[in-house]
Amino acid sequence: MNADRNANGVTYRLEPDLTVEEFVSVLGRSTLGQRRPVDNLDTIAGMLRGASVILTARVASQLVGVSRAISDFAYCTYLSDLAVDVQYQRQGIGRELMQRTHAAAGLNTTLILLSAPNARSYYPHVGLIQHDSCWTIPPQTAITSSDPNRATDG
Repeated sequence: MNADRNANGVTYRLEPDLTVEEFVSVLGRSTLGQRRPVDNLDTIAGMLRGASVILTARVASQLVGVSRAISDFAYCTYLSDLAVDVQYQRQGIGRELMQRTHAAAGLNTTLILLSAPNARSYYPHVGLIQHDSCWTIPPQTAITSSDPNRATDG
């Protein structure tokens, strides 16, 4: 996917080599920086290296939005990060980043994301359907069973 500028002067493009510094900067200018390890640059670098799709939104050369996804390109795409600079929110940049990320990963995949608490009302507005059965395990936490007689493999 080549760079593509929309009518609002925002240029969208795949940027697999996005720098750690730019990524951390836009995270900090969005609300997502509060929930990402922006002080651990090794982790941030690993997040970028492990991404399947990194799509950026720029005004002139300034990074104003980014999406970072992990995908198998066949069944599912996990949109791990969707960040838009607060000064550029409510201009359709987040929606466009989601659409283009999904297209880059394959529209045949299911797009999955975990919402930031303050963004929960945004996603239904752009067509996402809330899923009621998602669980997470925090880092450094073992999987355990409270009932050894209960089947745990679903």
